[in-house]
Amino acid sequence: MKILPVEMIREADAYTIKNEPVSDIDLMERAASACFYWMIANIPADRKILVFAGTGNNGGDGLAIARMMIQKGYAVHVFLSGKEEHRSPSCRTNLERLDPLLEMSITQLTEKEELPPVNPDKDVIVDALFGSGLSRPVEGFNANIIRHLNSSGAFILSVDIPSGLFCDETVSGLSNPAIIHADQTLTFSPPKYAFFFPENDKYTGNWELLDIGLMREFTENAQSRNVFVEKSDVAAFLKTRNKFSHKGIFGHALLICGSTGKMGAAVLSANACLRTGTGLVSVHVPSGEKNILQTAVPEAMLDIDASENLFSGIKSTENFTAIGIGPGIGMNEETQNALKLLIQNSIVPLVFDADALNILGENKTWISFIPKGSIFTPHKKEFERIAGFCSNDFERNERQRELSIKYGIYILLKGAYTAITTPEGNCYFNPTGNPGMATGGSGDVLTGIITGLRAQGYSPLEACLLGAYLHGLAGDIAAEESGEEAMIAGDIVRNLGKAFKGIREFRNAGMQEL
Repeated sequence: MKILPVEMIREADAYTIKNEPVSDIDLMERAASACFYWMIANIPADRKILVFAGTGNNGGDGLAIARMMIQKGYAVHVFLSGKEEHRSPSCRTNLERLDPLLEMSITQLTEKEELPPVNPDKDVIVDALFGSGLSRPVEGFNANIIRHLNSSGAFILSVDIPSGLFCDETVSGLSNPAIIHADQTLTFSPPKYAFFFPENDKYTGNWELLDIGLMREFTENAQSRNVFVEKSDVAAFLKTRNKFSHKGIFGHALLICGSTGKMGAAVLSANACLRTGTGLVSVHVPSGEKNILQTAVPEAMLDIDASENLFSGIKSTENFTAIGIGPGIGMNEETQNALKLLIQNSIVPLVFDADALNILGENKTWISFIPKGSIFTPHKKEFERIAGFCSNDFERNERQRELSIKYGIYILLKGAYTAITTPEGNCYFNPTGNPGMATGGSGDVLTGIITGLRAQGYSPLEACLLGAYLHGLAGDIAAEESGEEAMIAGDIVRNLGKAFKGIREFRNAGMQEL
């Protein structure tokens, strides 16, 4: 699903209104109805709904929601912000529709009077003050309203986007910005670019995407360099095996992992690579540590290093269809030299993670010699060792794109909504995964998965998209079984089969969400 900038979202609305055709007020009714159905399913009937509505179409959404909630039997009070003459036509229409129902339960907020009290135990706030078209920081009286609501302690539901938050640019440089801190955001498809960055999590809270029927013809043809990955995307290129398949056609992966005291990384990567369907997996390990791999992962073959304790070099890589390097290898000088030689001599795709990335961070000139189409899988700190310090998440995302373009590589920046950038400058955000995956070894598992997919012939982009999706989905399945706190990296490996099965069943069901 394409992530559109706010200007294109407006164009998508206008295109739908013109070509469906549907009136602006009826499109607003769809949006309000989608929120209404979520609310009656999730908000107890004994809660009082406090709707804070601005003068634009976002305010109109809030007023339509208020009408629907009253008709459902909820107690509702509406608070209006802004002047009557500033209201949009659809906002004005929904206020007129609401008036006969509300009687005295409507208040015009003014600077001369105190802001209304909020009962955090009984009241639910619906934030419909400002929508996605906001172009400057909220100031003055409206800023006071936002801060009052934030301090109330009540549950806050934002309509489309938390009031005060920008869709396409950072707010991190603003001093004490007036932005709603929502507990829940109900946003209208397509999703907003700002929702995918950690710096905005405190504003958006949990967010859910609601389809209001914008014409797919427009969004499919829109030019956007940002994409929100869906299950249908990865299901489309998941390979199918026939009954005459054999291990020789599913690739031979080489993992260069581990050193004394860090062999767990090699075990996790190897198991993940095998569980991803790779035909053959070899693991290059220090000679003094070979028994660990031979015992823990009997399905893997060993490629033995001359050194007892670390990675010091490899004789040949010509028999492998993909190579992953980094988990647990350390940063010994001998290991750094070995990595340099691997970069110079490798004729197959490379996947760089962990200490391999840390070594590149200290030897940035080597990056120019890395084979095109290689994959980096850093976390935030590993990325900044290569790219330099970034003052906010928007800047980091731009820097990530720049590096992908400059070096012809794919960069998978791990985290919530893992961001995958391509040599063309596009960015894909992954939806799967949970905080329980923030545990030692989780990244080693991902390295094994992506290396295994590359070995089987998946393109670099396919390996990144499918690898990140599988990794997160297996983590989600593990969290359902044992909870986030108890999850370990091995749980992700053990649930890879269920993750594959879930994607394949989805595709076999006609690629329609079940």
